[in-house]
Order: sequence, then C-alpha cells, then structure tokens
Amino acid sequence: MRSLLFTLLLGFLSSVVQAETFVVEDIRLEGLQRVSAGTVFEAFPVIVGEQVESTDLVSASRNLFRSGLFSDVQLYRDGNVLILQLVELPTITGIEISGNKAIQTEMLLDGLKQSGLAEGLVFKRSTLERISLELERQYVAQGRYDAHIETEVVALPRNRVSLNIEVEEGSVASIRHINVVGNEAFSDEELLKQFELQTSSFWSWYSSDDKYSREKLAGDLESLRSWYLDRGYIRFNIESTQVSVSPDKEGVYITINISEGDVYSVAEVKLAGNLVLDEDEFTRLYLLKNGDTFSRRKVTVSSDYMSKRLGNEGYTFAKVDGIPKINDEEKTVDLTFFVEPGKRTYVRSINFTGNGGTRDEVLRREMLQMEGGWASTDKIEAGKNRLNQLGFFKTVNVETPAVAGTDDQIDVNYSVEEQLSGSLNFNVGYAGGSGMILGASISQNNFMGSGNRMSLGVQKNDTVQSYNFSYLNPYYTIDGVSRGFNLFYRQTDYSSLSTVSDYQTNTLGGNVTFGYPISNRQRLSFSIGYQNTEMFEGTTVPAEIIDFLENEGDNFNEYTLGLNWRYSSLNRGLFPTAGTEHKVSADISVPGSDLTYFKMAYTANYYFPIATDWAVRFRTDLGYGDGFGDLQRLPFFKNFRSGGIGSVRGYTSNTLGPKGLPEYSVVSVVEQDADGNPLYELDELGRPVVDDSAPTVVYTTDEDGAAVAASNGSQYKPVYVTDSNGSVVTAPYYLEDERALGGNVLAEASMELIFPLPFVEDRSSLRSVVFFDAGNAFTSECYVPYDEEVPTLTQHPYCNEGIDLAEVRLSTGVGLTWITAIGPLTFTYSVPLNDKRGDRTEGFEFSLGQVF
Repeated sequence: MRSLLFTLLLGFLSSVVQAETFVVEDIRLEGLQRVSAGTVFEAFPVIVGEQVESTDLVSASRNLFRSGLFSDVQLYRDGNVLILQLVELPTITGIEISGNKAIQTEMLLDGLKQSGLAEGLVFKRSTLERISLELERQYVAQGRYDAHIETEVVALPRNRVSLNIEVEEGSVASIRHINVVGNEAFSDEELLKQFELQTSSFWSWYSSDDKYSREKLAGDLESLRSWYLDRGYIRFNIESTQVSVSPDKEGVYITINISEGDVYSVAEVKLAGNLVLDEDEFTRLYLLKNGDTFSRRKVTVSSDYMSKRLGNEGYTFAKVDGIPKINDEEKTVDLTFFVEPGKRTYVRSINFTGNGGTRDEVLRREMLQMEGGWASTDKIEAGKNRLNQLGFFKTVNVETPAVAGTDDQIDVNYSVEEQLSGSLNFNVGYAGGSGMILGASISQNNFMGSGNRMSLGVQKNDTVQSYNFSYLNPYYTIDGVSRGFNLFYRQTDYSSLSTVSDYQTNTLGGNVTFGYPISNRQRLSFSIGYQNTEMFEGTTVPAEIIDFLENEGDNFNEYTLGLNWRYSSLNRGLFPTAGTEHKVSADISVPGSDLTYFKMAYTANYYFPIATDWAVRFRTDLGYGDGFGDLQRLPFFKNFRSGGIGSVRGYTSNTLGPKGLPEYSVVSVVEQDADGNPLYELDELGRPVVDDSAPTVVYTTDEDGAAVAASNGSQYKPVYVTDSNGSVVTAPYYLEDERALGGNVLAEASMELIFPLPFVEDRSSLRSVVFFDAGNAFTSECYVPYDEEVPTLTQHPYCNEGIDLAEVRLSTGVGLTWITAIGPLTFTYSVPLNDKRGDRTEGFEFSLGQVF
C-alpha cells in the first residue's frame, strides 16, 4: 500500500497534503476526543466523491483550523483515502480567582465568560491574553487604576488545563478636582451640587462620594443635562469629558466642557391625537403655559399626569408624548402633547402570589379595582398601598400583563413577601428603686391568616400585674365595618417605685368597639366600656391622693363612651417612609358613673422622604382631660405622664410632669448665715452655747421654703426664726422625695432623621434614627396645700399651673429598632439637654416588643 504525506504549513500549526488531482473515495478522522465527526465534516468542505487538488485541500484545512477547535491539523493520503490527523485544543476544567474583595468572584467569572473563558469551554491561547485586559477593565470601571492581574495556565492530563488568576485590586482613586468649563449662567459650586461624585470631604469616608466610577460620572452628566434642560437651555450640549489619572494612579481629575446656549420660552402649548376625554381634562394637567421658561421635567411630568389620567379611565397602555418644535430665531418652543390612548382595557382577573399564610380573601377585600371592570391605574396602585398598610407583608409588587390573544384585557398580579405579623413580645427595662421590669404578650395581627387581630398579654413586675385579651375583626361586615372587644384585669402597687406617687389599685373592665370606614383613608370608631376600680392608700401618699380618697371614696364604677377618628396615607403599615397619619380620640364617663370625666388626645405623624432610604419624621402628641359634674378635676390615676421610649426619650418612663405633694412633718426653722449654715447663740467669748435640751437635728429652709435637716450633735442652742408676734416660724420637712403624679395636659413633639445603616443590605426589618424630643405633662390646676400649722405653705412647691415653656424637657440621641422573630427590639441612647433637679434620666434604654 502506498501512502503520501501532504504537509502544508497553515499559519501556526496546520499541514495539508500536496498531490496531484484525485477523487476522494473516503475521509478518515484520527485524534478526535470530544469533537464530533459531524462538527468536523461541517467545517471541512471536502466530501467523498469530490475531485480535489492541493489548493482545494489548503482552503479546506484553513476552514477547519478557523473553527477554533484544534491546535494542529494534518492531512495524509492513503491511496484515494484522505486522512485528517487532528489535535484538539484543551478544555478548561477550572478557574480559580484569588485576591479579589471589591468585586465578587461570580461577577469576575461572568466577565470572563463573556470573553469566552469558562469551565467546559475550549481554551485558546489568544483568549488568555485578553484575561488580564478584561479583568483590569472591570476594576478600572470602579476607579482602581493600579489593579494588577497575574495569570497561570496549569496543564492537566487528558488534554485539560486549569487557570489560576491572582488579583491585586489596589485602591480606588479619589477625585481631586472636578472642573466645568463653559458655564456662565451658573457657578461651578451650583452645578457640582447636582453631582453624586464629589471631591474628598469629611463625610467621604461614609458616603464614598469621592471614589471615581464611570457609571456614576455618566449619571452625573445626565443630571447636569437635566439641570440645564429644566431651566430652558434646550440647546445645551456636553462638548467633551476628560478623565485623567495622576502618575501615582491614586487621584482623578475630571474636566467637563459644556455649551450652555440660550434660554428658550414656551410660545404655544396644544394637544393632538385621539382625545378620548374632554380637552379640559388634559389642559388642567399642564405644568407649562404660554410664556413660561421651557422645562423638560415639567414636560415629562405633564405627560405622565395625562397618561395616568387616561389610565384611570381604563386606557392602561396610553402614551402621551410632549413634542417640542424649536424656533431658534425667536428662542421659543411650540409644545405639542400627542395623545395615543390605545384601546380601553378591562381586568380579566386579579391574582395573588406569595401569601402562603394569608388567605386570598384577606388581600382581595382590600382591592378597589374590580374584576371585569375597566382598569384604573389609581385603583390598582391603591390596592398595593392598602396591602402595604396592613403590616403583614415585607414587600408588595404589582404587574399588569396583557392577556395573550387579546388587545383589551389585562391581568392584575400582586406578589407579596410575608413577614412576621405575630410576635411573642417582652418588655424589658430598668428603673431606679424597682429593679428589672418584665412583661410578656402574644399577639397576632393576622390571626390564622384571617386578617383578624388577637393579643393576650401578661405583665408582672414589682409594681404592675396585668392580664389583657383583645380581638378585632376589621371586616366584621363586607362593607368594612370592624368589631373588636377587650377584656382586662390590672393590679398596681407603686409603693416600691421611687419615681411614681404611692397608691394601689385593682381594676377590672372591658369594652366593645365598632369601626366604620369613612373613605379609603379615614375611619371612625365607637366604643362602649365598663370598668371597676378599687383603690388602696399607700404608706407614703401625696396630699392630692389623700384628698381625692377622702372626697370620692375608694371604689369606682365607670361607664365610658369612646370616639376615635383616624386618617392615614402612610405608604407602609410598618416602618413607613412617606405619608401622614392623624388620630383623634375622646373618652367620656357617662352620668351615672362614680367618676365623671373626659379625656381627649391627638397624635400626628408626618413622613417626608428625602433620598433613597432616608426620610424625616415629625411626631406630635397632645392630650387634655378634666372632670365635670361633681368631679372638679381629672382623677389623678387618669393623668397623662411623659418620659421614656415612645415619649420624651432620655427621661425615665412616666416620671415627667407635675409631682405630688409629699408627706411632711412640721418643724421649727433656724436662722442661717450667708453660706446657709445654722446660727447658734454665742457666749461673751463668741463660742456657741451648749444646751442639753437643744435638739440634735435642726432645720433651715431651702429656696423653695422646704425644711432642710442639719446635724447638731454638739447640742448647740439654735437661734430660731420668729415672726412679728415672736412666734417661732415653722416649715414643712418632706419625709420623702417628690414623685411623679402627672397632669391633665400633655404636649410632646419629636423630629427623627431616618437613615440607612451602612453595610446592611436588607433594611426592611431594621430602622435607625437620630432624634430630637421635646415635651412634658402639665396641669391646669395645682392642688392648694394650705395647712394651718404651716401658714407659709399655700403654694404647691412641685407644681406649676398651665403650659410653662420653661418646663418643656428636651433630649436628643440615636435609636435602633429591629423586627426579630419574637417582636420589635428597640435600643436608644439619649442625652437629656435641660434636665432639672428632681428629674430621673436614662442614658441607655432598651425594649423588646415596643416600636418607637
């Protein structure tokens, strides 16, 4: 058998046979491992039975080599049989990347895959040269100009290789200067305020706004363009942008060349297209009118308003385009809004996904958009907001896909992500004189997925033992009338608490509440209740309590009526960031009750978003109560109190407000010198006179007229203060410190800056704030403590009538609330700003089970 070797050098490694013309009777393939024969024959244009010559074989071999599957191609001839000896390129069995921190490995591997390098693919030497360039390109996009890439190819058995890539990321270059060239109408400072990129400043360590990024620069250039277009510079243009890097690759200099052009005004605004609504319905939505300076933002917003208005009438896919016609000679713009309503669309079905624990009917009853009706953008969006306000879901999204095969129907698909709507709550705290305070409750805002609310609470500590059960059905009727009831039993004993006036009560009661929807955002509730209170006098009781018990007795039956109104436009039920909330409540004990009084309260919350994950909250709490009929003032145990988490933080809970008049004894007052020391009688030599009958403790008075004890162990003879009749003056000596009693007026306000915690990606269950609190409880009428044994005691020393701005307490600090599996966990660190003598302050506080 004869054989002839044709060797042709094709560029790098290919060889083909040189021979005379012959007819190919067969083609034999040798060396294949992974590549199929069909792939080879598809790339090799010679077929059996074809007459070929050397030039045909050269061309065919070149095509086969270009397939990128082989590192060597050789052709042999055995008679009229053509033999293809092939050496396949190796495959990549693994890619190891090390040293990368700023860019995740997955992102780097995706970038390599786009360049043709991935596990299982054929390895090409030419591609290897692009590895460093591709990876460095990704780092340069982040401003890491000194990044360096080292690659290593490790040969493995069976024609395989692995790639090792070592990354030196370097550091992000800081922006040292941004220069805008060509601006005349606006200063550099004014323009640079629109940029996300900034030169280094004190806050750059947190915001990283001085780290160059190509994507951020592109966004800043668009912001700059929008700034000018929104102010009438319709011919504004960015001529060029230069980004230069310092020799040490650690600094970036940015130069932006612009052409401002002239300011253009609006000459005419008109409508065109298919106006399916009255023209007035569109023209009232114009944000631009004749003579106004042109603004692209106002054109876009006007178009959006008109599209939304059409969407509310069922034209879901309506488009309104604002088309400007520029007159460069007059420097004016004729603006035409072209209306394309499309077909009116109807809702085929409303679907819910993600609500594994919540019944469909609970979500469906919140819908304003009805199936079968024409689609309304407002109603569909309102459904999303109402689901958010339930507080059952972490996120709510809505999509309106068109129904396949139709051009006038859509489906409304709500997807929700459920969050814990039930909790096992613990209230934990510490108060001076009472030690640890613990409470527990089980609550479920979405009981058994029904949307009903149930809670069972038990609290026991040194001062309070309480049991509470409540249940609310927000949809007692299909129209949204709610019904709820509450049962409670509470024992209080403040004898061990040094911050609150001493008394004990046992209270048993309950109420039934009905709520009625006034509108989508307003609700009115009515309640009727009963409670019985049995009161016991403590061991050290303020005069106010003693006087109340002497006049009113110690056992009270109360029949109460309540009225509550609530308005809410909050965007979420938990951790809102936008919208307002107003609550007004009024409770009155009806005639026939042992105590006749009323209490009113108002609460308002305002949320203003200022940036992504940033918002400002303003809170106001006001309250007023009083007695009527035979009762002259609000019962002391119904008083408003202030201080603590949810009130004025930084002050111990319930310790702010008027204090009770402590129990006292009447003592004789000794004269005192300029330094406040007691004065004693002196003998001829100026020495204090010793008298065995003299008391070992004497009393002077402080600035409030209260007696202050001083030791007189040597039994010097004191010099007593006498009045005009020669009688010794007396003063009250208080047997204990004053304790909070509260008042019938409450005034509190708070401002919070809601900010995102850095390095925390999921902030849906975490909220951090910086706060400023102000407020206190006040009284409109102080107890008159006249005592014939102390004629000077005619004014309450720890009570001021009316709202006294000097008594408003201020505090500031930071707070964090985290929604855990067992309820909200709240931490606050507060700094009282104007605490006064007698105030009880708290720096660090925490609570498990209470949202602030």
